Amino acid sequence: MSEKKRVLLKLSGEALAGEKHTGFDEKTVRGVAREVKKLIDHGFSLGIVIGGGNFWRGRTGDELTRSKADQIGMLATVMNCIYVSDIFRGEGMKTEIFTPFVCGAFSHLFDIDAVNSALDAGVITFFAGGTGHPYFSTDTATVLRAVEIQADQILLAKAIDGVYDSDPKTNPNAKKYDQIPIQDVVDQKLGVIDLTASIMCLENKMPLKVFALSEEDGILKAALNQDFDGTSITA
Repeated sequence: MSEKKRVLLKLSGEALAGEKHTGFDEKTVRGVAREVKKLIDHGFSLGIVIGGGNFWRGRTGDELTRSKADQIGMLATVMNCIYVSDIFRGEGMKTEIFTPFVCGAFSHLFDIDAVNSALDAGVITFFAGGTGHPYFSTDTATVLRAVEIQADQILLAKAIDGVYDSDPKTNPNAKKYDQIPIQDVVDQKLGVIDLTASIMCLENKMPLKVFALSEEDGILKAALNQDFDGTSITA
């Protein structure tokens, strides 16, 4: 294992779409790439999971079975990783994409030894395709990969700037937590990540940081825990 600090960054697919809410917003993605470059320059090794919500929200419709809807969602995350990975390369970083299923020449089949070798070599590793199975969200895939690569923490870059006791969009008096144990997230059903992912964090003592993707240098601040304005979820 490398001496570098290892983190797993989860990016919201919707956030990458910017104000368009679908597809990609190149300016937003390039901004993320430049932030990630600062993280790499600080000596971190980095894995990334991207949601697929900018292309597909399969759970909202009844026209498909859950299994088929989730398979489409998995492919949406592959498209996202291919796009974001190439933007990262354009900003001078090395990247590799790993999937839990064969995806032709688009990606490498997930193998923990190959992943660790890439991370140790300073290559940013994208984990596309979720867990490879239906009924598991990209939240669960995020925690699974973080545990497998022995990440120090998970960074959740979202459209909201932290964890609240209620929805701040509907409750102007919603309280934001600076720090909260993962057990309380589970008990209060705060929905930061889904229940399966939350239990995995609890069992594997995996801490998380939740912050707004739109915050300047938010990724670096979360990783370094300096001037961090989001929510720390302790394990």
